[in-house]
Amino acid sequence: MEKQRAEEECDKKRKDSESDEPEDSASKRIRAMEWPAYLDEYQKLVIRMNTPRVVIDNAVCATATLVKVDSASREHGVLLEAVQVLNDLDLTVRKAYMSSDGRWFMDVFHVTDQFGHKLNDESVISYLEQSLDAGNPETNRDRGCVGLTALELTGPDRPGLLSEVFAVLAELECDVAGATVWTHRGRIACLIFVKDELTGAPIADVHRARRIESRLRQVLNADGASCSAAVATAFFSHVDRRLHQLMLADLDYDHTSPASTPSAVWVQNWAERGYSIVNVQCRDRPKLLFDMVCTLTDMDFVVCHGTVDTAGDQTQQEFYIKHKDGSTIRSEAEKQRVIQCLQAAIERRASESTRLELCIKDRPRLLSEVTRTFRENGLLVIRAEVSTKGDMAADVFYVTGAAGQPADQRAIEAVRERIGSEWLRVKEEQFPRFRHEESSSSSKRGDDAMGAGVGLFNLGSFVMRNLHNLGLIKS
Repeated sequence: MEKQRAEEECDKKRKDSESDEPEDSASKRIRAMEWPAYLDEYQKLVIRMNTPRVVIDNAVCATATLVKVDSASREHGVLLEAVQVLNDLDLTVRKAYMSSDGRWFMDVFHVTDQFGHKLNDESVISYLEQSLDAGNPETNRDRGCVGLTALELTGPDRPGLLSEVFAVLAELECDVAGATVWTHRGRIACLIFVKDELTGAPIADVHRARRIESRLRQVLNADGASCSAAVATAFFSHVDRRLHQLMLADLDYDHTSPASTPSAVWVQNWAERGYSIVNVQCRDRPKLLFDMVCTLTDMDFVVCHGTVDTAGDQTQQEFYIKHKDGSTIRSEAEKQRVIQCLQAAIERRASESTRLELCIKDRPRLLSEVTRTFRENGLLVIRAEVSTKGDMAADVFYVTGAAGQPADQRAIEAVRERIGSEWLRVKEEQFPRFRHEESSSSSKRGDDAMGAGVGLFNLGSFVMRNLHNLGLIKS
């Protein structure tokens, strides 16, 4: 009896010690599953394999937090969802390795917060673990637009246009609860979230919605150019992605402007391996990886492999892509379109401007008054992020001179004095200029023979780097 009690006590201690071992988030989710009675062991194994495993590790790298996501299957767009989560938390991706060829995918990101520090906030880490679960698409939905009416606007940009748009909305008794505005190469795209000024309810009346669309279209179409103004009917989960789609549909990449930057994108085919290879080389900036992956995904490309390597303020990104049907880029015209679209995606958030931050008690027609003040002082709003938190307006405007030159400091001070210097703060932001190589025929990256050699070399180094970083080979 004593021997039996001793064995039972040993078994109990062993089970207690096993229960004390740390589990990763995927193991916890799987352990918490209540398996239906009709599932056999093989079916349970398949479910376990297809449940994404998320690992967040602060011990691997001394300067960044490692975020790894892997699973037995990848649907189109899952990589974008993962990058989107990092983007929404304002995390900086210093290095990344992405692979999804075959029946398994693995994405590894080395990230820091916006101050360059590793992630130590447990709430942020917990949010990452939940949001990167690709099996739960509801986690990644942006709920900020619930209870609001979304307006989508695209058309030719001009000085003072944004002021006119907000003035029309104020006249139509629409309260702007949030807005994001991008301009690029003489075009503008806006997502504006409004509600009724009196009731605070969404714009539900069909006739009123059509009237709003018609008035906004008149403002955008002042010069007779193509434009679009519509109340959004389809649900979209991410504002930045939707703006990329609006700009792409508006063909902003096909327009030129004096401020356009020389291409930092090269594309070549590696037909014998079934890939098209995209190289992006430019100065780094926040959200660049998201902009690249978003554009490739919306052009119906699958990123089979990819790397990101950032050193200082320079970044190099490399993607091995295919069409969804498995084919590579089919023609020189398609290749040029990919280059143009990716270059446009780089430029949409990259411009030298002055950042103005407005934090003030919200009131009706506030945006109309502020943007009119910008226009009257010769300032052009090239990007804007408008939000309301409780009864406070928290808005960010990126402004230049009317011709796109750096904003005049006297004009900025005049605007601050008019609005209130205690409410409107100035923060200079120098957005990156792009690094491009000397234009000599011998060193030109566009040379087909050299491009093929670069592609072969990069794939070899890509594979070795991934195997090493995933711990499958030794240094």
